[in-house]
Amino acid sequence: MENMEKNLSYILHHLNEDALPHGAVSPPIYQTSIFCFPSYEEFRDAINDEVHHSLYTRGNNPTIQLAEEKLAALEGGERSKLVSSGVSAISHAIMAFVKSGDHVVCVEDSYSWTKVLLEKYLTRFGVEVTFVEGTDSDAVFAAVRPATRVIYLESPTTFTFKLQDLPAIAAFARQKGIKTITDNTWATPIFCNPIIFGIDLVVHSGSKYFGGSSDIIAGVIVGSAADIDLIQKQEFLQLGTVPDPMMAWLLMRGLRTLHIRMKAHYASSLAAAAYLEKHPKIESVLYPMLPSYQQLDLARKLFSGGSGLFSFKLKVNKLESVIKFTNALRLFKRAVSWGGYESLVFPAAVKYLKEADVPPDRLGLIRIHVGLEEPADLIADLEQALAGI
Repeated sequence: MENMEKNLSYILHHLNEDALPHGAVSPPIYQTSIFCFPSYEEFRDAINDEVHHSLYTRGNNPTIQLAEEKLAALEGGERSKLVSSGVSAISHAIMAFVKSGDHVVCVEDSYSWTKVLLEKYLTRFGVEVTFVEGTDSDAVFAAVRPATRVIYLESPTTFTFKLQDLPAIAAFARQKGIKTITDNTWATPIFCNPIIFGIDLVVHSGSKYFGGSSDIIAGVIVGSAADIDLIQKQEFLQLGTVPDPMMAWLLMRGLRTLHIRMKAHYASSLAAAAYLEKHPKIESVLYPMLPSYQQLDLARKLFSGGSGLFSFKLKVNKLESVIKFTNALRLFKRAVSWGGYESLVFPAAVKYLKEADVPPDRLGLIRIHVGLEEPADLIADLEQALAGI
């Protein structure tokens, strides 16, 4: 653990920052659209290899490149690509390795826009998908076809926090020549490094913990140099999901404190989850690092800690009770997303316009993000809101 802490400190605070212009402590923001060259020859070399040169910020930029180097090092990958949003990262990673007639296996409870990409967008171009729960690796293997090119994982899954056995699935896929992609936004590289388990590509919503202040939209893809080069040439440059230099700089500023913030989120979440688990109005708590979690052995295998995001189920049978609980919260803001300093609440039922449309298993399902406020204050807020239902 001591060596890991030293590596983190070096990556987050020093990697490739020894020779910043004018002795600057903070990396400069290269807020420019184009770059010029002192000679025809250098211009020629750059225009013929945009992936590895600063030619036009749509392709490369020194601020963005420094952020990418830190992100690759954090995940233990050879290269990373910073893109304009998390859904861009997911889309590029999947699309780079499929064509018409190919097949994708994806976990069922994945991020909603991942499902839109696979169910609605890529099917227009002849790409098929099979969704699996993911907790049973054999079921994942059984869903694979001769045309399967990608297995897409999200461990834990959105809202339901189900885990997949990343090492087992990665080993199986590698034997079959199938690319594995996993979303590691929840654990971050502080608590999990999927590449160590054999996963090919890792994607993140950089809008969450990397930024840490709910003020940027960003996406990250990490993997081998060959895979990232392919994604940059084939998807990124063509589709133009360009990260802004200012966004990259803000993301790097957030990375400075990532290791400290994640420890705080983890400690506070464990405290809140333990409190909720004992409350008579709570049916169950879905937090992978909780001692009672049904996949705890796998969670301990995958993660060295947990983030601030988890779900719980209220013992309710009416939407009115969910609304009353949600509106009573004072410190938990009602909003989408997560990963910032602030605490948030997202009832699963809010996605449905009519109470009759809410599936029974989603009625009392509440997702919260435990922010950086004092855990005792957050628990008191949950307690007073629960007292009203």
